[in-house]
Amino acid sequence: MNTTHIRFPSNKVRDIERSIRLDLAALYPKGEIAAMTAMLFEAFLGWDTTQRLLHREETINQSDLLRFHWAVTDLLQHRPIQHIIGYTYFLDCKISVNPSVLIPRPETEEIVVQTIQRLSNTPPHNIIDLCTGSGCIAIALAKAFPQATITAVDLSAEALHTARSNAHHNDVDINFIQNNILSPTLPPQHYDLIISNPPYIPNKEKALMDRNVTDYEPSMALFTPDTDPLLFYRAIASFAQSSLTPQGLIVMEIHETLSKETQQLIESYHFTTTLLNDFRERPRCIIAQRNRT
Repeated sequence: MNTTHIRFPSNKVRDIERSIRLDLAALYPKGEIAAMTAMLFEAFLGWDTTQRLLHREETINQSDLLRFHWAVTDLLQHRPIQHIIGYTYFLDCKISVNPSVLIPRPETEEIVVQTIQRLSNTPPHNIIDLCTGSGCIAIALAKAFPQATITAVDLSAEALHTARSNAHHNDVDINFIQNNILSPTLPPQHYDLIISNPPYIPNKEKALMDRNVTDYEPSMALFTPDTDPLLFYRAIASFAQSSLTPQGLIVMEIHETLSKETQQLIESYHFTTTLLNDFRERPRCIIAQRNRT
């Protein structure tokens, strides 16, 4: 793409805002552009929305202007805003992100909130987060349950490097392990909570997805074989049979169109399941417990 026509008319804040809005109008909805503009000003200048309004008639220096220029250029190439600024927020935790990890989604955040609420009266002592990625789930749970021992597992060494850094910067203690949940070799333990946002998108759906996902986020954390899209849930259920405490919970994010199949699979391993919808009223989470019979 030729980027020479991306031009800010001046260094004035209001002109930068207007130029961002016009340059991105063909690719993004107005609300998303407004949110991205706010994120750029916070990341580059440390300003919240109120501060930005107060500074609208002021100018910024040439170095900062260039940062906005390259951010708009990247956004026109469908690069995620979170990669441009280098972080996102997940339950008030600042989480660094890069192409080695998934960018945390609001649906995942909602699942963790519901999990914390469900366990508030009986806090878990031992938690494992499978396919941890950026570590956002494990970190949020460590904040909510500071007395718990938390283990986080991922196959990717690069993802674990990011997750360890995120745990350090959020001041939580998590045991990170590189392991493949499809053929786990984890130390024998019993967990009060097994939680996971595993890969669950069949490969055939890749062509239907936005470029900001398929071009910039790790395929190994997103996609599963068309012939066996539920293989990670089968592995999690098998792991839970020997590793879940009698009163423990399994919490898993799921594919909305495979909810019934996933539920039936988990129940075939002798768990009782509950299906939860997300804020869009789409099936998004399965909570499972051992059968009581």
